[in-house]
Amino acid sequence: MTPITIIGAGLAGCEAAWQIAQQGIPVDLFEMRPQRMTPAHQSDRLGELVCSNSLRGTGLHNAVGLLKEELRRCNSLIISTADSHAVPAGGALAVDRDGFAEQLTRTMEEHPLITVHRQEVTDIPTDRLVIIASGPLTSDALAEKIAGLTGQGQLYFYDAIAPIVEADSIDREQVYAASRYDRGGADYLNCPFDKEQYLAFVQGLCKGEKVTPHDFEKVVHFEGCMPIEVLAERGEMTLAFGPMKPVGLRDPRTGRDPFAVVQLRQDDRHANLYNLVGFQTKLTYPEQQRVFRTIPGLENVKFARLGSMHRNTFINAPTCLTETLHLKQAANIFFAGQITGVEGYVESAASGFLAGFFAAVRHQDKSFQPPPETTALGALLNYPVNASPENFQPMNITYGLFPALEKRIRKRRDRRQALADRALADLELWRTNQKIACKLNTC
Repeated sequence: MTPITIIGAGLAGCEAAWQIAQQGIPVDLFEMRPQRMTPAHQSDRLGELVCSNSLRGTGLHNAVGLLKEELRRCNSLIISTADSHAVPAGGALAVDRDGFAEQLTRTMEEHPLITVHRQEVTDIPTDRLVIIASGPLTSDALAEKIAGLTGQGQLYFYDAIAPIVEADSIDREQVYAASRYDRGGADYLNCPFDKEQYLAFVQGLCKGEKVTPHDFEKVVHFEGCMPIEVLAERGEMTLAFGPMKPVGLRDPRTGRDPFAVVQLRQDDRHANLYNLVGFQTKLTYPEQQRVFRTIPGLENVKFARLGSMHRNTFINAPTCLTETLHLKQAANIFFAGQITGVEGYVESAASGFLAGFFAAVRHQDKSFQPPPETTALGALLNYPVNASPENFQPMNITYGLFPALEKRIRKRRDRRQALADRALADLELWRTNQKIACKLNTC
């Protein structure tokens, strides 16, 4: 049996490989690291998380929580691995970054139908089914091949990574543990600012030296992962109403919300590391150490990892992909993950699930239907395929992508719960009607 080739062993590639192998179909999974590293990754582990350790909210009142629940019901490898390596994060699913990647790597390398190849792919096979899941850090050589196939020039934006600090270097006398509005446990460490401290911090961010991009590269930031200093430049109160919003984070020592707050989220199972929530940055390394050590409680902090910036590459999906994620001009080539224009870890895993599902069905010459748009999987699939190709930009899953309910519901939370209920019901119907969907699960 001819294997399906998957290029890229991140979240999308690993998810696709797992789903295809569950159908009894062999997979050749290619990962260029460690032969060739990226500007963001630090190890050779598959599925290494680089921007954050959070897979975001868990409740059905937000769309990413619904997407995770749908993936659980579809036997998602990424979500089951994340669940087994979860660390406290209030109402979010955050993971022990190292444990997560180590287990994912073992699963891929030990599966009898998956062969992991540690080499860079610079040419795309034409004699078999291929899934390109090379991610936002696609190598230049492969990107050129993709650009030739799609007939489009490269599209890209800059993404920025938040710093990680060592827990035992945080001044616990100045910070306090709490989750916003006491939701979940007291899972975040909070660094409180008074007004004077906050304004001085914003000024320091704005004046800090930034990494300068190459002259030939245009800087386009994804709005959901904007560098903290770029936000600060929009106005001195922007951060206080954004990532440093203090609302619902009452300081138990004063009984009041501070003027602003920096939140630290646990980054590993043993709580040895914390990342600065929302503090993606393109400040130079020396400036990061200088500016971030003005945060109350972090004056003597030790950095386990400093922030960085890197280019993210994605295709103009509406111009070249079908509703089953294969190229309009090359039916054997599928795309999955962030390179399709979905944004976020969970969304990448979901895209990998869908591409794996579609490729497996094609391999078996079976008929099928994509998941309905009323589901999170279907809504996520619909966006990159049917969005406007003009100024196409990556997108997180949101309830705004779902078709409206037949009956209007005024309250936002009730409306979202109704959307989630409809989605899960329609997902079960889809799984029942698609034999491969049941085969992917223990139906």
